[in-house]
Amino acid sequence: MDENKDNRAWYKKKRYIIPLSFLGLLLVLGLSNQSSTIQPAALSNFNQTQSVDPINNTASPSVKPIVNPIVLPTPATTNDNTGLSNDNHYVNVNGNTVHSPAFSNSVPAGASAKCRDGTYSFSQNRRGTCSHHGGVAQWY
Repeated sequence: MDENKDNRAWYKKKRYIIPLSFLGLLLVLGLSNQSSTIQPAALSNFNQTQSVDPINNTASPSVKPIVNPIVLPTPATTNDNTGLSNDNHYVNVNGNTVHSPAFSNSVPAGASAKCRDGTYSFSQNRRGTCSHHGGVAQWY
């Protein structure tokens, strides 16, 4: 075998290290000079659309926030038989059939809580009562 053969990887050999280091240095210096003169379009648009009032020290945004009003459900017409706005039922965790929350003009018999949206709940457990109706406003 040839004893003079160099078995090191190509990037570990001296003849490649110096030229590659020099090219890397030129590349880094070239990029750093260009980055100081180039301003990304997103930053230039941001600086143009938002200004600061130096007297009040507040920013004047170019886009006004959109405010959506909160619309609460209105009570449906009540059934003549029960006085409740619906006749829906569900099966709770205990396996019992329970009336779904409903609107009523007065506190209905069997109501356990009044929800924040104005419905009456007939829940048999406190956990989850009025969870889709804004939470409990009052317990009975």
